[in-house]
Amino acid sequence: MSRIHLFEFEDQAWLSGIIRDAGTAYLEFASILAKHGETVAPLLSEALHRASENRIVDLCSGGSGPLPMALAAIEQSEERVVTATLTDLYPNTRAFEKTTANNPAIGARVEPVDATDVPDDLPGLRTLFSGFHHFRPAMAKRILQNAVDDRAPIAIVEFVSRHPLSLLGMVVAPLIALFVIPFLRPFRWGWIPLTYLVPIIPLVIGWDGFVSCLRCYSQEELRQLTEEVASPDYDWEVGELEMPGAPFNGSFVIGTPHESAESEADTDL
Repeated sequence: MSRIHLFEFEDQAWLSGIIRDAGTAYLEFASILAKHGETVAPLLSEALHRASENRIVDLCSGGSGPLPMALAAIEQSEERVVTATLTDLYPNTRAFEKTTANNPAIGARVEPVDATDVPDDLPGLRTLFSGFHHFRPAMAKRILQNAVDDRAPIAIVEFVSRHPLSLLGMVVAPLIALFVIPFLRPFRWGWIPLTYLVPIIPLVIGWDGFVSCLRCYSQEELRQLTEEVASPDYDWEVGELEMPGAPFNGSFVIGTPHESAESEADTDL
């Protein structure tokens, strides 16, 4: 099956904040339930070691996703603290406040941050969890090129794919949403009528989830994107992420500048 870039509500600037926040809160709930943070922690740790970094800039953070669980797993296994900053083009400030209040090592940028043009005052390993599929190839390459131009390491992870079973899982997402919406945090009372009187939120969650799978890049497509980025002094790794308990795997891209190029840049300074 080829990649299909259909319409997704979350991408639209006009989408109500109440609906958008419900979607990001649901995704965080699903991520915690599936233990995505624990799954991605070893990969994230490896990327940090390659880049000699202890700082993360999380792009397209949504409701915070797997990052808090991943950092906790790294701290427990390696006894080191990694700091992170949550960012998004449409920041879920309520979710950011909840996450930062419970995690001293995590901060947040409440102003919009464009993943294709990350501000210079946000150094560190750039991460993008379950967000790369939102971008068409031209924009996806701009995200990679921006990291290369800024000599910033980057780690991109998708936890779903175009696998038929991944798509099937999204079909039942609206039914799950009907049960879990009242338990999502930070809770908003506006979710209740938009879930149980007119089920807009469950339908948006189901549609966006299904379309997200169709939009996911295959490993071959990810390799092609990295090959088309001007990065002669960058190392790229594209691979499959094993998902414990799931009948399908995710995917990842890690990009880091060559150490020799780093040294030469420092010498020039």
